[in-house]
Amino acid sequence: MVTILGSSGFIGSSLLASMTHAGEDVFAPARNDPAIFKRALGHVIYSIGLTADFRQRPFDTVKAHVSVLADVLEHSSFDSLTYLSSTRVYTGSQSTSPRQALSVEPANPSHLYNLTKLTGESICLHCGHPATRIVRLSNVVGVGNADSNNFIDSLVHEALQGHLTVHSAPDSSKDYIHLKDVTEYLPRIAMQGRFQIYNLASGTNLTNEDWTKRLHTLLGCAVEYQPDAASITFPMISTSDLCEEFSFSPRSALDALPSLIQYQQNKI
Repeated sequence: MVTILGSSGFIGSSLLASMTHAGEDVFAPARNDPAIFKRALGHVIYSIGLTADFRQRPFDTVKAHVSVLADVLEHSSFDSLTYLSSTRVYTGSQSTSPRQALSVEPANPSHLYNLTKLTGESICLHCGHPATRIVRLSNVVGVGNADSNNFIDSLVHEALQGHLTVHSAPDSSKDYIHLKDVTEYLPRIAMQGRFQIYNLASGTNLTNEDWTKRLHTLLGCAVEYQPDAASITFPMISTSDLCEEFSFSPRSALDALPSLIQYQQNKI
């Protein structure tokens, strides 16, 4: 059995739909459901988290990434627990190996997210349970993201209006992963993974220009880059462990655009 904590969020709800469709036995309790402390949970996937609004909700961020997790680890019965972290924790690092030492700046408000995710990781690794894992997830592209401020969702929304303005340089780049790769490989890591920390990413960066060119091809929208826009490049994310253990071959996140376009058109 698999228990998904955070099943109302983007990743959690996508996992729930995918695993239920595949015939898996899935328990998806609400965050405050006392049942999580009264029954065996099997393999837990912990996807409770805040992303875009963590700066405005610091206390909720700590609760989601640390406090609720600590209660589950201390008081619940489970076979394994996989904690969903983020490749954001590599900000400023030269290496993206899961075994790389990482640094954070408590005085930097943008690092609150990294600090709480790394605290959650540390609790998992040192709680004494032999089957806890960390999955550092890249930027996920797919239908159903409740966070309407997501960069790619915002690009699609603007492109559907016929004109797209981008506020970072065309060569700005980072790693994106197709939602279907997440729903396929995250359960496999949770139930079969032999390492403690994984990067779940494509291993290849896509540029702003890659996205805008594809949107122009699909929608014929005009594309404009803000003059003197900054070039922001994130490090390539290592996926060597994932490739070695699961023969991982990622889809292109660009291929999620047609379904995203259709999804947003249906909402208009």
